[in-house]
Amino acid sequence: MTTRGEPEAAPLAPGACGIERRAALAALLGAAALASAGAGAAPAETVELAMSEYRFSPDRLRFRRGLAYRLELENRGSELHEFTAPEFLASIALDNPEVLAPGSQEVVVRPGERKELRFVALRRGRYAMRCADHDWAGMVGEIVIA
Repeated sequence: MTTRGEPEAAPLAPGACGIERRAALAALLGAAALASAGAGAAPAETVELAMSEYRFSPDRLRFRRGLAYRLELENRGSELHEFTAPEFLASIALDNPEVLAPGSQEVVVRPGERKELRFVALRRGRYAMRCADHDWAGMVGEIVIA
């Protein structure tokens, strides 16, 4: 306990490398941002992504670091589509990880279905997105976090 009666922060394990520390810090910042988004802060901005044969619309998404978002994925096509963007998913604090397909880093969206990712963007960068089943047909795009 600190002198003000608050619990002391747990130290990182001995030998923890810089990557682990950055990951822990990113997780803490993301959790804090998600908590503040639900505690009277500005509401999450909604961004829509339509999926059809064989494209994303729009094929370029832009987010700002530190802000809360709702990314709505809608499959308007007649085939199953996937939102596959593992590097992007690693760069955000995802509030609803249950939306990801079991054992994977993608969202599977069946024809006529809508799914939503709720997150805070943590790391700036450019990230590829694709439909794992239809990237060969040009169903690819880019996500930018500024």
